[in-house]
Amino acid sequence: MITVSPLIQPHEWIALSQHDASNLVLVDASAGPNAFENYKQQHLQGAIFANLETQLAEVGEDAALGGRHPLPTPESFSETLAHLGISPTSYVVIYDDKKGSNAAARFWWMLKAVGHTHVYVLDGGLQLALQAGIHTSQGENIPQYTTPYPTSDWALPQATLTDVQKASETNRTTIIDVRDTARYAGQHEPIDLIAGHIPTAINIPFVLNLHDDGTFKDKEALHALYAPFLSTVGPDNVIVHCGSGVTACHTLLAFASAGLPIPRLYVGSWSEWSRNNLPMITQKTN
Repeated sequence: MITVSPLIQPHEWIALSQHDASNLVLVDASAGPNAFENYKQQHLQGAIFANLETQLAEVGEDAALGGRHPLPTPESFSETLAHLGISPTSYVVIYDDKKGSNAAARFWWMLKAVGHTHVYVLDGGLQLALQAGIHTSQGENIPQYTTPYPTSDWALPQATLTDVQKASETNRTTIIDVRDTARYAGQHEPIDLIAGHIPTAINIPFVLNLHDDGTFKDKEALHALYAPFLSTVGPDNVIVHCGSGVTACHTLLAFASAGLPIPRLYVGSWSEWSRNNLPMITQKTN
């Protein structure tokens, strides 16, 4: 049996897949320019591939309008789930090659946001699964198309660019930036056009959710890290963002793992904010 945690351990996956694989969907959500080729070279046995750029995000040309990874419409996501063979009764387990810290958490959030019940992220991702001895294979697994997933709207809370702009001008909302400290401080920016952060945002790098081996810290540690923010302003007044709305979901997963309400996701994140001529805190010079 899978626990109520949104995380599943490698040994739990092994036991589950051996017990009843008829309604299980294992998804490799690794991202990056060579992600699909890497998947074909080696993936966990039975895993299908989900593409961050074309299936878990809307394809757009202007990052100023929604960021680098804007959400697809619920209707488009419904069709994606049908192509991935995922129905409302599926048990979905997702991993990536960033120890679960990248698109696996994004796909988890998206499924939770359309009301999916049984969706889990493989703790430690591909790396820990290999160490646990989970079998791998090569090539591509083609999912069996199913009927479009019933969706109407995204049900988990979000924040728009306007919401974040208003929040940054008051002290009633906590904005959490999960990028690494150097990017937050404006010391360097490897992807977006400008280095820095949103005014009033605080920095809690997503790596603080993890042990050194890449697995999530326990429920108590995560609760101690994030519960104070909710007790101060409440979940509706906590906004979480990253560079493009992907890694932020790792921290939302950490909130859920701690048994806490999931705060608002700013999907556009720094990639949208930094392209809209808005106030920014950049590196200070002496």
